Order: sequence, then structure tokens, then C-alpha cells
Amino acid sequence: MKPVPQATSLRRAPVQRRSAERLTRILDACADLLDEVGYDALSTRAVAERAGVPIGSVYRFFGNKRQMADALAQRNLERYSERVTERLRGARPGDWRTAMDAVLDEYLAMKRTAPGFSLVDFGNQIPVGARHAEPNHRVADRLAELLADHLAREPDDDLRRVFLIAVETADTLVHLAFRVDPEGDAKVIDETRELLRAYLARVLD
Repeated sequence: MKPVPQATSLRRAPVQRRSAERLTRILDACADLLDEVGYDALSTRAVAERAGVPIGSVYRFFGNKRQMADALAQRNLERYSERVTERLRGARPGDWRTAMDAVLDEYLAMKRTAPGFSLVDFGNQIPVGARHAEPNHRVADRLAELLADHLAREPDDDLRRVFLIAVETADTLVHLAFRVDPEGDAKVIDETRELLRAYLARVLD
């Protein structure tokens, strides 16, 4: 099972600090507008106006709104990885249950609080409702790399497969939880946690 390459949506990577700050404003504006108007009504012009930048600045980085949403999804994955890593600082090595709680809890926290996340998360919701395999492969690969040392395991095909199954399962059930309750149905989330623990115990204990 080969790692899935990261999505690369930028026409041009920012070099100077000013350019990087402008890109951050564009993606922040994109995220806010996704929550306000949805993907169909999103436009590059509206993003430029919200970000306070010329429309040409948006097109310098992105050819269209889909590329912008993809870049937002990639930024979400980077921030998610940072949050999980921070949660695991000081955790006992090999404690996969603590690692799993961090992985699920931080995903739920971003689902509830990160602007635009409910539509694009890590890239599998645009067009709305579309759920393609590749983003979940990217998440599973990132988790395998991120948690390999903590679990004292090699990030090999077997570990990637384990995380892919866990990610696909959690993705489906978390979406169910948020369909039942906009804040995430607590009972569905509890069942999700127990299901993941049962599967990972069989594989990682």
C-alpha cells in the first residue's frame, strides 16, 4: 500500500512573508464564506473582497475555487496533525488508546469549531456530499507516519492498512453523528470510540 501524495493546489508557493500572510488571509476568507454561503455560492471575487486583497492575488495562487477548497483541506490536515502531535506530548510510548483518543477528539474539535471544516474537512466533501477515497488515504498515511514512533511500529503497509480501515470507519460514523445532531450525537460518538478500540485492540495489543 503506497502512500498517497499530498494534494498540491497552489499555482505558486509563497516565498516572502507578505505573500504567505496574504495566502493565509485568502484561505481564512474562503473558510468563513464556505460556512456562510456554501460551496456553490462561493466565488473567487467574494473571497478576494473578504480577504481585502486584489482579485489578481487570488488567481496568483489558485485557478479556481476548487483549488482554493483543496488548499484549505490540505491546511486542515496540517493543523490537525499539529493538534494530534501536541496532544501526544508526554504520553506514554506505545499507548495506542491515548493516541486513538487524541486522533478522534481533535477531529471532533475541528469539526465543531474550524471554519469551513464541515464542508471540506480533509478534502472529501466538495462537491457537497462527495466522499472520495484519496483524502482518507492521505489522512491514514499521515497518521501512520505521525504515530509510528509512538506505537513503536514501522509505518509499513500493514500499519497503513490498519489506519485506513480505522479512518474510513470513523469518517462514516462521525458523519452519521453530525447528521443526527449538528454538534455530533454523543451516543453515536461513544459507539464509534468503542468500535475503534475493539478493532485496534485486536491489531495493536
